[in-house]
Amino acid sequence: LINNEKCSLRERFSMLKKYIPMLDNWAVCDSYCANAKWMAKADKEALWCFLQQWFKSNREFDVRFAIVASMTYLLDKEWLEHVFQRINKLDFSSIKSEYTTTNKKSETPQEGTVQGVGPYYVRMGTAWLLATALAKFPEETKTFVRTSDLPEDIIKLYVRKAKESFRTRHTEAL
Repeated sequence: LINNEKCSLRERFSMLKKYIPMLDNWAVCDSYCANAKWMAKADKEALWCFLQQWFKSNREFDVRFAIVASMTYLLDKEWLEHVFQRINKLDFSSIKSEYTTTNKKSETPQEGTVQGVGPYYVRMGTAWLLATALAKFPEETKTFVRTSDLPEDIIKLYVRKAKESFRTRHTEAL
């Protein structure tokens, strides 16, 4: 409903401030962002400023919202460096997840757990953003990844996502 409401940008941001803290899984977060077509038409500076509070959050899906919205609506020549600088400043150790992480594979999925380092959904969102950036800006992305302060596990997730993507499977990721 927020995406379809006819309202000002300020009113939409006000509604989102109430909605984003309720996000508790990747599917709802990502599908909201994918359908927020109003973001494509929004003032990019205002959108970027709005997203900063979510990048700074210590909640996993608040941060993922900022990452996925940036990937979807701000991954262009003008904003690329801003997006890269922002993800490079993420403090993954301060982001809390509601999911328990495990390093061992289970025969059956365990509700409330994810396999890998936490916050898994922020790490995977960051890797997805980088793989998408690689498709659009390969040289800039490779340079950023090589010089970034991102954790090694995120770089590995990014390389994996790049290899799995039909858009980048034949592009060197590093």
